[in-house]
Amino acid sequence: MLPVQPQKSQKIDLTQEYPCPCRRRGRLTPIALTEAFGCNRCQQIFVVEESGQVLEQLSGSYPYKKAWRWNGHQWNVANPGLGDSYLPIALGITLMMLIIWLPLALNAKSGSSGLVLIVGVLLLAVLPALMVLLAYRR
Repeated sequence: MLPVQPQKSQKIDLTQEYPCPCRRRGRLTPIALTEAFGCNRCQQIFVVEESGQVLEQLSGSYPYKKAWRWNGHQWNVANPGLGDSYLPIALGITLMMLIIWLPLALNAKSGSSGLVLIVGVLLLAVLPALMVLLAYRR
């Protein structure tokens, strides 16, 4: 079996319709007299960058820009960065917190105060990971 070669990005045709890269089953249609597309489902506006190969989402609600490249069949993320690795980072931090804090909590005074400390450590470790997981699912 041959390995699948990544397909090269193609220039985006400003007169064609494309599927929406936001995965909401929408269609991108060209906006007249601009180098932009609008989605009929998510109501987002996307602009084509100068090279004509990158589609960028216009949105004021994101701290970073989302961009995609068209390979002829589907959209591929153009600039994967820290935003795509939040979950592994959060899980790594949670694991480090558990490795460091749990032995300290277990070595603390036994009894009800030790149990409260252990539960507190577990909550401090799990809640941030849960928050990032829920944000990542969006």
